[in-house]
Amino acid sequence: MCRLYGFRSVIPSQAHRSLVNADNALATQSERHPDGWGVAYYVDDAPHVTRSSSTALHDNLFKRVSGVVASQTVVAHIRKATVGEVSVLNCHPFQYGRWVFAHNGDIPEFGRCRDEIEAQISPTLRRYILGDTDSERVFFLFLTQLERLGPLGSRLGIGPIMSALEETVTTIRRIADTPDAPAPSLLTLLVTDGTSMAAIRGGKDLYWSTHKNRCVDSEGCPHYSDVCEAPTRTGLVNHFIVSSEPVSDDNVWTEFKEGEVIGVDAGMRLSRRVKAVAA
Repeated sequence: MCRLYGFRSVIPSQAHRSLVNADNALATQSERHPDGWGVAYYVDDAPHVTRSSSTALHDNLFKRVSGVVASQTVVAHIRKATVGEVSVLNCHPFQYGRWVFAHNGDIPEFGRCRDEIEAQISPTLRRYILGDTDSERVFFLFLTQLERLGPLGSRLGIGPIMSALEETVTTIRRIADTPDAPAPSLLTLLVTDGTSMAAIRGGKDLYWSTHKNRCVDSEGCPHYSDVCEAPTRTGLVNHFIVSSEPVSDDNVWTEFKEGEVIGVDAGMRLSRRVKAVAA
């Protein structure tokens, strides 16, 4: 399967350590997930996305992009192909407008239910599907669900985003996870519009962090507060990280519960809930 990573912060921050230098950085993980990579980061409210079908660990472009990224919002992904050929069109993260999306998992026997899933996607959005993965279709199904709650070009808030993630997983399971399916769909998803970010665990491990044991930049950082080194008491956080595996020992990591969706809004207020959407 794949590995995903998402980061939101109150200040632009370097992602190089998590992507390249940490003991369990994404580049290291790509030895087991060699079929492509992608990094998305936001500049002036717009996503910049770089993708490649090469293995991240051996790709100088991955190291160069990771080295220059300094943003309040970052999404990264390394791929182990299950559905769709090894191609840059099939690499995550996928992007539409300001929305960026990554998926860890797959839909077993996707070909059997592909047409039915595509039929649930808005025709206006469906024409932007370029690759042949289940993941890209899950993304456009998410956008379809979200669009029912408000225009995609508007700031919809974390509540609708979380609801759209839950409804996407529910819809896929209703279509794909029939009694004769060989296995349940694996739908661990991450999405952001650059200000809000949310993720849901649907069958594949996922971890989140909002504070560190000790912040090495505490003395010189103007944004330092108690929430940088302790759980939030107000719901507000200074950073929010989502990862398929704990990346750094500096951060305090908590495992998502199965079916749990966690996110932060544009004001960095944390939201959590669990709905019965998992297998």
